[in-house]
Formats: sequence, structure tokens, C-alpha cells
Amino acid sequence: MGKELLVIKSGGSILSELPDSFFQEVAELKNEDVHPVIVHGGGPAISGMLEALNIEPRFKDGLRITDESTLDVVQMVLAGKINKQIVVRIQQAGGESAGISGIDGDILRVVPADPELGYVGKITSIDTGLIEALLEQSYIPVIAPLGIDREGRIYNINADTAAGAIAAALGAERMVMVTDVDGIMKEIDGKKEILSSLTPDEIQSLIKDKTIYGGMIPKVTAALDGLAEGIREVVIVNGKNPGILTRVVRREHAGTRIVKGEVTAG
Repeated sequence: MGKELLVIKSGGSILSELPDSFFQEVAELKNEDVHPVIVHGGGPAISGMLEALNIEPRFKDGLRITDESTLDVVQMVLAGKINKQIVVRIQQAGGESAGISGIDGDILRVVPADPELGYVGKITSIDTGLIEALLEQSYIPVIAPLGIDREGRIYNINADTAAGAIAAALGAERMVMVTDVDGIMKEIDGKKEILSSLTPDEIQSLIKDKTIYGGMIPKVTAALDGLAEGIREVVIVNGKNPGILTRVVRREHAGTRIVKGEVTAG
């Protein structure tokens, strides 16, 4: 393909707030010799649809408990509504995009992650053939985090985990996690500041002292897993900041960079 691969994970909570300029940046990354692959979540939209259908959303340790009725909604919202909304926005911005899920092309093979979670999958293998075929044709793949087991059962997958695994399998050097915060923050001398770069050891310390908590924990866990599998850096950024993807690609100051070893801040 001759281009750097950049896996972009966009959380469900930020998708509706992303400006048109963000999708224009995605479409124009090819001008920076970068080919994007997007993996998206959809938690708030799934919860909203469940409530509309009088199905109570349930969670265990931050992961959605997915029974059969919940799984139907997850598929409908992730692979249907949200996936196609992202494709449309990229195409409106001048890019060529194709929306798929981890089921298509047998991309994400899974086993049950935890019996108490129901149809939530743990990834066991990844087939990147379909993604690579789309990239060869200059399409921007937009991937919903659903997987399939040997018996053909469909499973919901944590989007952070799916993005990290796909990035590693594709041999991507970098992954960007698009959120609604400017990066990982810490209170220093009475005011919150962005930590511009962190190593795995520093991440573990920040989890221990509860600087990193809640929804940021699965993000940094997926980042650390990705680093262990060969990704060189993971950058956590605020998708609403103008020019954020271009700054990441050009290695300018943007969000929080998570890297294996010592780095120069900035």
C-alpha cells in the first residue's frame, strides 16, 4: 500500500459531537501519506435504544452484559445506524469509505469472555484480509466491533480492545483514541494538566493512585496491549480539537502519547 496505517478508535460518547472538520481530516490523511482505519463504539446510542425498547442496560466492571435481546440492539445500532453515519460523514467530506463489522470476512473470531457477560466476546484470532483489500482500493474501512465464534454465534466486543487488536494485526505503528477529553490529566500544583507522554509503568502507577479511573481504564489497557503486540505509540486525543489528527500524524504536540520507553515530552 505504500502508506502508513493509522488506526483511529472513536468512542460512542464523542461520535455525535465530532465536527465536520474531523471527518475532512480523516478524508485528507492520504495527503499526509497515511491510510486511516476506523474502529468505533456506540455505548450511549445502544443504551438509548435499549431504554426506548424498555430493556434495562446492565453492566459488570464497566462492560455491557449482553443477553440475546440486548445483542439484537447492539447489532442494529453498531453495524447499522452508527457505522453508516460515519461512512456518510467521511463521504460527505470527500473520502471513499466502506462500513463493515468484525463479522465480515471473519475478521474477528471470538470465544465468550465471561459467562456472566453473555454475548461479549474475547478475540482469539484476526483475519485482516478484507480490511487490506479495502485499503488496496483506497477505501477507508469503518469497523463495528462485533465478532463471531466457531458455531456462528455473534458477540459484542469492547471497541477499545477491538481497535488495539486490529491495529496490532495490521502492523500499524500508531493508534489514535478519539475521546471528549484532551488526554490523560493530572492535578499538578493545584491545577489539572495534560500528561503529554507516558510509559506503561507510569500508566500502572496512575491507575493505582486513581488518576486514571472509570472509562479511561479500558482505553489505556487496550493501549498497553497494543504496545505489547508491536504498536509503537498510542495517542489519546480530543476529537473536537481542530486539526488534531494532522498534529498526531506530524508528531506535533497532541493529547497524551503512550509509548514503550522513555520519550521526550511534547
